[in-house]
Amino acid sequence: MSYFLTLAGALLAYMTFFFILSLIKKRNDIADIAWGIGFVMLAWLSFFLSEGVDIRQIIVCALVTVWGVRLAAHIYMRNKGKKEDYRYLAWRKEWGKLFYIRSYLQVYLLQGILLYIIVLPVLLINKDIGGDLVILDFIGIFVWCVGFFFEVVGDAQLAKFLKNKKNKGKLMTEGLWAYTRHPNYFGESFLWWGVFLIAFSATNLLWLIVSPLLITLLVLKISGVPILEKKMEKHPDFEEYKRRVSVFVPLPPKK
Repeated sequence: MSYFLTLAGALLAYMTFFFILSLIKKRNDIADIAWGIGFVMLAWLSFFLSEGVDIRQIIVCALVTVWGVRLAAHIYMRNKGKKEDYRYLAWRKEWGKLFYIRSYLQVYLLQGILLYIIVLPVLLINKDIGGDLVILDFIGIFVWCVGFFFEVVGDAQLAKFLKNKKNKGKLMTEGLWAYTRHPNYFGESFLWWGVFLIAFSATNLLWLIVSPLLITLLVLKISGVPILEKKMEKHPDFEEYKRRVSVFVPLPPKK
């Protein structure tokens, strides 16, 4: 039990540090950067707290590191030199005098709880030696690679599109965005299904499926897709785009 409590305590300290940093920087969207790095921190801390080392632990820590660092760097570069993200600006105005306490509880501590649940497969993999790799591990790695591809390429295509002044006022409908309206969110969800498969191979704990289910629920129904869909609804071409292109899972566009 001390293993999980130690990790929970480290995560609490980590999220509290970023909350204090957000007060200094006067921007709450620093929480989005803390998200990816938080997974990396817990992955390697749990690795060093474990007894013994095997190839599966190294692989899953490497996968989480590549994903978490890439995501944090992408968000940092996207926000650099710009105002605080519009979502956090709205909450800053809405919460008024309760801004500080609600920021700590609803942004940082809540995010920490969600992060801890999602990273549980990694913590369980690192806790015990799981034996040799089997076919399910390789399937999980492949699923992770597919998800990572959609997230990275989707983000890169959107960033390139937005940088082009000729695209001002236009809706992104090219590349992976022609097959799903949110390739980056689909990718983030899908790669955690890959991590789950690797964890299930090592532990045979089916309840760990709560991890990919939670991240899928978050991006599809709460913090990802719904917010961007609402923003995109204002665009005159959105209804036609919505009719033709799948909201989440990549599919051939309708004619």
